[in-house]
Amino acid sequence: MKSIAVRALIVVAILIGGIFCLLPTFVSSPLPGLSTILPGKIHLGLDLQGGMHLVLEVETNKAVENTVANIAEEIKDALRTKKIGFSQVDRTDKVNIEAVLPNSSQVSGFDEAIRNGFPMLTQISQQNTPQGTRVVLAMSAPEIAKLRTRAVQQAIETIRNRIDQFGVREPDVRLAGKDRIMIELPGVKDPQQAISLIGKTAVLEFKLVDQDVTEQQKESHNLPPGVKLYPMRSAGGTAPASMIALYDKTVLTGQYITDAKVGIGGRNSFGEMVVDLSFDKQGAKIFGRITSNNVGHELAIVLDGVVYSAPRINGPIMDGNAEITGSFSDQEANVLAIALRTGRLPAPVKILEQSTVGPSLGHDSIRDGVLASAIGGLGIVIFMIVYYSLSGVIADLALVLNLILILAVMAGVGATLTLPGIAGIALTIGIAVDANVLIYERIREELRLGKTPRAAVDTGYERATITIMDANVTSAIAALVLYEFGSGPVKGFAVTLFFGLAANMFTAIFVTRVIFDYLLTERRIKELSI
Repeated sequence: MKSIAVRALIVVAILIGGIFCLLPTFVSSPLPGLSTILPGKIHLGLDLQGGMHLVLEVETNKAVENTVANIAEEIKDALRTKKIGFSQVDRTDKVNIEAVLPNSSQVSGFDEAIRNGFPMLTQISQQNTPQGTRVVLAMSAPEIAKLRTRAVQQAIETIRNRIDQFGVREPDVRLAGKDRIMIELPGVKDPQQAISLIGKTAVLEFKLVDQDVTEQQKESHNLPPGVKLYPMRSAGGTAPASMIALYDKTVLTGQYITDAKVGIGGRNSFGEMVVDLSFDKQGAKIFGRITSNNVGHELAIVLDGVVYSAPRINGPIMDGNAEITGSFSDQEANVLAIALRTGRLPAPVKILEQSTVGPSLGHDSIRDGVLASAIGGLGIVIFMIVYYSLSGVIADLALVLNLILILAVMAGVGATLTLPGIAGIALTIGIAVDANVLIYERIREELRLGKTPRAAVDTGYERATITIMDANVTSAIAALVLYEFGSGPVKGFAVTLFFGLAANMFTAIFVTRVIFDYLLTERRIKELSI
């Protein structure tokens, strides 16, 4: 009696705990005093609550071009450090760098600098010209392949970080081919804002303004060497952009940013939404030097090729802080801060496919999925009662508890329920009943051999348990593999299948055994209704 009471208490405690975990999901109003200790609602996937589906293509050619261009600038710095003369070091196409040296005597030093500092480059040609010795360097094919792969992987991580800070619950961001990324954002209410955040390259540059360029020069594009025109973002970003002349040289980039957050007012604006930037030590040192050497000049803040603001430098700024102004709305400032905080994309991304799943379609999916599961479950319940009589009722009680436990565990761990997940629950119903069928058929065999109900139950559970555990454990391993290596829909199926198998072993082996032991020991029934 003591053993039965303890086991029954365990079952009741687990049942009550499961019901409490499900209260936030099925009770719309907050529960006073319990909201802090209870888990949240069961999260619904994109196919059930609606949201966005995107397929992006990473322009990996741009990543290669940007890398080669950066290497060209690094070569210039290395040659200056080693005092090796040159008249030109520039990227000539996607993967080549052309250097022009004053004479052939500089070649040996140049070769050594490239060999020691840039092993990814190989020399493909060298010839003497009237302008000097022309050397062409190229990046190897394996190195280019690595750059493309790295660009896609970095893009996935950057986009995932942005989405996490955007507040989307259970997003699905994964590789879809060599250079494509598939994104699912459940529950997104503002698709355009999400697209703006995901697709923003977030290349931040600081450039000095050429204040001597006149409007006539801008209109005729008659600009001094090293000066280019950039579009200036207008108030609110709605009116046509004006053009501003900037020195092409970038004096500081966003790679030194440690934090970006939304603020109000600041050095250059009062009462407006701004984005406050914080630089690391190296960035603060560079920014301090720039502002010290250019007091009275205008410093343009350029994001993705658009000038957001060009404040005048009134004095040295040595604290490593700056701000971006531009008459932002709250949402625009927040998107910009997230993009800068999570880092720039290694290359631009192009939207290949975009679709929005409405909430009504999700509700229809839930209704249809629940209806299908209910019809299948009802059919099983009726079959078990007709075929196994009272023992079938016990199996049906275990089945109900099984469903409660699956949903309770999903709510407790914050798992997401998807349409394939509902299919996993429907499959679990069949697996759960299958375990009871194995036990009941074994008990029937023992009864036909003339054993007492008590002995038949003991033997039936003892011999069937091994088979049930073996089947459930191997299926659970398969579910784990599906979750680890599968895509979004497969993961949704694997989650409910795994939790269902775990609940099944508890209800089929433990819970039903407690009920049988109570009937045979306490009620002392002489004949099993099976």
